[in-house]
Amino acid sequence: MIIVSNTTPIISLASIGKLGILKALFSKIIIAKAVYQEIKAKESYGYHEIDQEYIQVKAIQGKIDTNLLLSQLDLGEAETIILAKEINADFVIIDEKLGYKMAKNSGLNATRTLSVLLNAKQNGIITEIKPLLDKMISNGRWYSKKVYEQILMRAGEL
Repeated sequence: MIIVSNTTPIISLASIGKLGILKALFSKIIIAKAVYQEIKAKESYGYHEIDQEYIQVKAIQGKIDTNLLLSQLDLGEAETIILAKEINADFVIIDEKLGYKMAKNSGLNATRTLSVLLNAKQNGIITEIKPLLDKMISNGRWYSKKVYEQILMRAGEL
């Protein structure tokens, strides 16, 4: 399976010490060069964790017009979508609302970090989502009360 991830899912999972969930679920993750550079821009969550054998950094080939996407997205999101299209990714993990919507509109199977956590629970990789979600929030991630409650209901934890 070919999985391409944007920056936020990697930072979010690294912030709770659970980046390995991606390896457990998918074996290998591919990130665009811009995503790698965003994570390496400052020493924070994901800075050290990103240099793993199961995370492959790939440059886009430029076959798709970057300027069109850059008018609405940051470089990491734009390259994530372009790379996912170029390599025929099975899934793209992207959290930002507009990036997610644009990935879907581009014909990609898009998913978000919370869905990855739900998938990990369903596959027995983790036993609970709530403590991880609470820790992500305490480490700076923001989710609306509605999203928070919806994911916990889907996980059978509310």
